[in-house]
Amino acid sequence: MAMDKVFINGLNIQTTIGFFEWEKEIKQTLVIDLIMGWDIRPAALNDELDKTLDYAQISVALEEFANKNPVDLLETLAQRMASFLMASYKIPWIKLTIHKPNAVHNAKSVGVEIERGQQL
Repeated sequence: MAMDKVFINGLNIQTTIGFFEWEKEIKQTLVIDLIMGWDIRPAALNDELDKTLDYAQISVALEEFANKNPVDLLETLAQRMASFLMASYKIPWIKLTIHKPNAVHNAKSVGVEIERGQQL
C-alpha cells in the first residue's frame, strides 16, 4: 500500500537558535520543509478538513514550538519537532528538513534533514 503525503515547503519561521551567546539574544530565520505520511482518502471522500493534516495549523504549531523550546542545535530542534508533530497529530512517518540560511559564509544555507517513523 502506498502512503500519501501532505507537505509544507519553504516555511519561514523566526526563532532563537544557536550555540553562540549573540545568537541567544536575537531571532533568526529558519526555513522548514516538511513531508508527512498520511492517508488522505478519508478526507477526500467527503471533502472534510478534520480528517486530514491541516498544514496551516501545523505551520503555526511549528513556529510556536520552536519559540517555546529554544535550543542550541538544529539537530536537537529537528528531533524534538518531529517527535512533537508525530505525537500531536498521530503522524506515522515524517521527513523534516531545517535550513539555516546564511549561517556559513559562501553557503546559501546549511541544515539538517531527518526521517522518522514508518512509511506504510
